[in-house]
Amino acid sequence: MKNVVLIGMPGCGKSTCGVLAAKALCKHFVDTDLVIQQNEKMPLQAILDKKGNDYFSAAEESAVCLLQADNAVVATGGSVVYSEKAMAHLKQNAVVIYLSISFQTMLERITNMGSRGILLPKGESVASMFEKRRVLYEKYADVTLRCDKNNIETTVCEIVNAVRERE
Repeated sequence: MKNVVLIGMPGCGKSTCGVLAAKALCKHFVDTDLVIQQNEKMPLQAILDKKGNDYFSAAEESAVCLLQADNAVVATGGSVVYSEKAMAHLKQNAVVIYLSISFQTMLERITNMGSRGILLPKGESVASMFEKRRVLYEKYADVTLRCDKNNIETTVCEIVNAVRERE
């Protein structure tokens, strides 16, 4: 059965809503950030601090490309869209749903930007990262859901409805 892949900015609800959507859709749940942490045996921020952005990107791509999910909701890390190879793998048997939020909403929801394990290329502002990723999310998305004003329950319902419309 098809997977559901959630993409979007940090703080958009991929992990929180993903586990609840998986339950509602009777699917498995996979969080690729947790897969990376298990593979590397350290938190995401520690990987970035100790091994750098390039290593982190390679670890993320490897974890995603080795993923053999079936009938799952997959919550991805926000930076997965930087890898064409990873996104091609995820899109093979999935509907990709972009949980879209504004820059302001992201800043309001993410108070620990410097310690959360967010890939921010050296010298790039958070605003620049946001804009670059937004373009990539739109490129890869089969469905875009605006989630700025949604609570968790509403976002989960919208994910479930979007999936059911495509099954």
